[in-house]
Amino acid sequence: MNTLHTIGEAAARTGLTPKMIRYYESQALFAPQGRSDAGYRLYDEADLHALRFIRSARELGFSLAQIADLTDLWRDRHRASAEVKRLAMAHIEELETKAAVLQSMAATLRTLARHCHGDQRPECPILEGIAAARTEPPANHG
Repeated sequence: MNTLHTIGEAAARTGLTPKMIRYYESQALFAPQGRSDAGYRLYDEADLHALRFIRSARELGFSLAQIADLTDLWRDRHRASAEVKRLAMAHIEELETKAAVLQSMAATLRTLARHCHGDQRPECPILEGIAAARTEPPANHG
């Protein structure tokens, strides 16, 4: 017999919050297999497995749109692994670009901090560097 779980039990078993589970459902990343007579969501082991998959993909930094593609491929037993690899490689490139931006930000702050005496003087190269006027808008880091 397939055990059905409430949303609270599903949350505890998947490491997600009930709010996130409902959110993923609202984004059509998955749909619970059952409802109680009162209309409450009920989750079976396949649902929990799908939720764990989604959580793992989020932990790897995939966007919701990418996760939708991945879950479609995951469920498709006739998929081509080349498509999965293409998605993964594109995501790796995005992560590496973000990592380079973060490294550059850290290097800038490290340089500013190295020039700061960190004493009782009011002069602070860190604040001066942050406040320095830019001639063009900063790159979108978010």
